[in-house]
Amino acid sequence: MEKIFLLLCLIIIITSNSINVDARHHISKKTKSKKVNNAPSPIEGSVNEPSPSPVSPPPVSPVSSPSSNVVPSDPSYGGGPALNPEEDCIFDVMEYGAVGDGSTDDTEAFVAAWKAACQVESAVLLAPADRIFMITSTIFYGPCKPGLEFRVNGVLMTPEGPDCWPKKDSKRQWIVFYKLDNMTFTGTGTIEGNGEKWWELPCKPHRGPNGSTLPGPCDSPSMIRFFMSSNLTVRGLRIQNSPMFHMKFDGCEGVLIDQLSISSPKLSPNTDGIHIEDTKSVGIYNSVIANGDDCISIGPGCSNVEIEAVTCGPSHGISIGSLGVHNSQACVSNITVRNTIIRDSDNGVRIKTWQGGSGSVTGLSFDTIQMENVRNCIIIDQYYCLSKGCRNETSAVSVGDISYRNIKGTYDVRSAPIHFACSDTVACTNITMSEVELLPHEGELMEDPFCWNAYGIQQTLTIPPIDCLQDGMPLAIGEAVDYSCSI
Repeated sequence: MEKIFLLLCLIIIITSNSINVDARHHISKKTKSKKVNNAPSPIEGSVNEPSPSPVSPPPVSPVSSPSSNVVPSDPSYGGGPALNPEEDCIFDVMEYGAVGDGSTDDTEAFVAAWKAACQVESAVLLAPADRIFMITSTIFYGPCKPGLEFRVNGVLMTPEGPDCWPKKDSKRQWIVFYKLDNMTFTGTGTIEGNGEKWWELPCKPHRGPNGSTLPGPCDSPSMIRFFMSSNLTVRGLRIQNSPMFHMKFDGCEGVLIDQLSISSPKLSPNTDGIHIEDTKSVGIYNSVIANGDDCISIGPGCSNVEIEAVTCGPSHGISIGSLGVHNSQACVSNITVRNTIIRDSDNGVRIKTWQGGSGSVTGLSFDTIQMENVRNCIIIDQYYCLSKGCRNETSAVSVGDISYRNIKGTYDVRSAPIHFACSDTVACTNITMSEVELLPHEGELMEDPFCWNAYGIQQTLTIPPIDCLQDGMPLAIGEAVDYSCSI
């Protein structure tokens, strides 16, 4: 009997332990499966003025994020890996008070959403579709957590012309992104500049009485400016009707521009499509630009720039410069333009420098470019001047190591298709011409190329023949000016 009692006690103990283990396992599973919202509460950004601390929205489905690799990237770049849904946080400007009716000033809502998103890694500031947001001149300050995306799916626009521009705001810029790293500006929407009334100011070229240009201040805002920032991606947007430059990058490094549409009327003054200066490692790909000034302009201090699969026109073409204004030093190197189309433009590929400057333009390659009804298809102008009062100087920006290969198409017969006007004292050197064939867009008359103090080689016969290009190197390179650069 005693043995039977001991056996029953042992069975009860084993059964009790099993129940406790199952209970602990069940509690552990419930604790692990409970979803915890780890998203930090947004706090103030790096702007100086205080702001409210809105509650962050819950995580949503993943979005694409740019790769952190150094740009420029391959033209077939298709975006980076999807973000983790639990790390992705969207800050919709509508939840921060934006109205989106096209007339209400939504600036405060955008600034508040920016401050909140700035503090969260891989955050998305969203301007949603089917809304029109009007904001005034604004600086979006960094530094921010990496992976920040400013996504415009609706319409983001400026105030309606200079009369509606707040007097306290700068008339030289509209949206500025400052001191940011690893940031993306993207979306399926439109950035609208409402530039028409700015273009008609009487201080603009030929907009005054009887086609004159009146003196006086003529500030007009550039639309999008990236300043002192790095590892930037701009993709997919339609940017149009800027009062002045559509997009500027200065003091930046590592810029990828892909699949943009930039447009303004042919006669809109000073509406450069993309302007870069003091900026390095830039890739501009798969974009269409039509405007009233340079399609792409590259200013001093730029190096390692690649432009590919871009269509320009109408425009003033792709320009290096202007460089050396007010006797300044200008350094530009390692620029590649390939597989592009330039149509109905005042210039094709152009290098323009002022007399009296110093520095150098070197290591430029223009390869496989189709010209369609273009004036000055290939031009070097070292006598660039905006008036008739510019003096001839003894110093100039040095231009050399320039390759033109497989450039074909038609030119506007009002100008010679090839124009090399190099400095009297600082010759252009090491110009290489290969497979260049340019025919009149209308008529049969072939304009002879123009050369002045230009040295290089024809690897193949050009059409029209460029017999004015001198062989070898010049005997002298002018006065002792420092043409070296270290950018």
